[in-house]
Amino acid sequence: MSDLIVISNRVPPPESGEGNQGGLAVGLLNALKSGNGLWMGWGGEIVEEGEPEPPPAEYSFGGVDFATYPLSRDDYDSYYTGFSNEVLWPLFHYRVDKMAYDRRKRSGYFRVNRMFAERISKRITKRARVWVHDYHLIALGTYLRKLAPDVPIGFFLHTPFPPWQVLRVLPDYEELLEAFTGYDLIGMQTDGDRDNLVQALRHGLGAEVEGDRVRYGDRCVDIRTFPISIDVDEVAALAASGRESLPSRRLSRSLLERPMIIGVDRLDYSKGIHQRFAAFERTLELYPHHRDKVTYMQIAPPSRVDVDEYVELRADLEGVAGHINGRFSEFDWTPLRYLNRGYSREVIMGFMRQARVGLVTPLRDGMNLVAKEFVASQAEQDPGVLIISHLAGATAELGDGALVCNPNDIDGMAEMIHRALTMPLAERQERWRRMMDTLRGYDIHRWGNDFMHALERLPSANDES
Repeated sequence: MSDLIVISNRVPPPESGEGNQGGLAVGLLNALKSGNGLWMGWGGEIVEEGEPEPPPAEYSFGGVDFATYPLSRDDYDSYYTGFSNEVLWPLFHYRVDKMAYDRRKRSGYFRVNRMFAERISKRITKRARVWVHDYHLIALGTYLRKLAPDVPIGFFLHTPFPPWQVLRVLPDYEELLEAFTGYDLIGMQTDGDRDNLVQALRHGLGAEVEGDRVRYGDRCVDIRTFPISIDVDEVAALAASGRESLPSRRLSRSLLERPMIIGVDRLDYSKGIHQRFAAFERTLELYPHHRDKVTYMQIAPPSRVDVDEYVELRADLEGVAGHINGRFSEFDWTPLRYLNRGYSREVIMGFMRQARVGLVTPLRDGMNLVAKEFVASQAEQDPGVLIISHLAGATAELGDGALVCNPNDIDGMAEMIHRALTMPLAERQERWRRMMDTLRGYDIHRWGNDFMHALERLPSANDES
């Protein structure tokens, strides 16, 4: 039995190696290794109707135990594709126009959350602590609280959380808000997201607020800010080795010493890629001397291919990229390289180290670890410039060294791209040092430790309530 149980929607395959794990995996594996840990979640397998459900996959790797479970086709469609990604994701990113709500999806969401709670309850020890992750599993705490009333349960939301006036668009929002009260500790990415959740609980449920503490009925929940970060040394090492990788060397040769702008995002409407393309086109219009002198590479691996919005987004961006290249390309220069595929973290960091400019311009983002990875991947002697949206959570920490833009201001972004491309080396170095000092002061290991220490210090199972 495990002392720390982590549950997230997806469990990354450990055989991919730590060098290819994302930020969440790095932070959680560190906590799990020091806490006799078990990581549970969906393994990615879908069981079609009429097929027998396979047993959970249970294995150990690197001192951590794993248990992954399949989803039925109906659960996948309603819980994952449906309520999580067609309702909560757009809602939490302030895009209520993209919500596709129906009660079947909502029912499936709560059903799967209850199912995971039941599975966790069978593995709980007297010393166990449970750490639940992200919007897919908000309701899990309420169900687990009934099954294991004495276990400390923490929750971390990786996405933004909308203001009360946006949240109330959701039918039956009270049920979702009540689900938050099943936790002892809730971590949010930014102070603004924390305040939004607190106000939603106050206005939506009539909860009482006392500083970081929210009281609702016989429940008491601490809601605090824990901005997720990265392993700075790991990213720097990956960038150094990735810079010497074959893909990175091929990229360098193909650029012909032109400075490169880079964007790395999942293909998602929240990332502002369309606005970014428009800003790059505007840069070439306003500053024609950059034509044939700069290359913009956008890496955007597809995601949620079962959701119509994402299929349409991909087709739209392919059309925009073709338009820009058709308008400005020369026989020996293509301004925009648009890649709908993923690469290993090492290769990505190597690409970033070559870039003069990093574009991180989401329309709304809980944190955006790509911004932090771009900074940590740079070489001190010749660092690139980060351009970041003021709507990204990471801006609260990196805004002192980055160029901060509004992604809806296309001309303003074009001006910033020009400024970044022409920024003197001394200014680039000074800005980079300020951002690196921030990242070293609060890295992924401190994030995980701070959350777990806060959970451990809370009165067990609301003893004081």
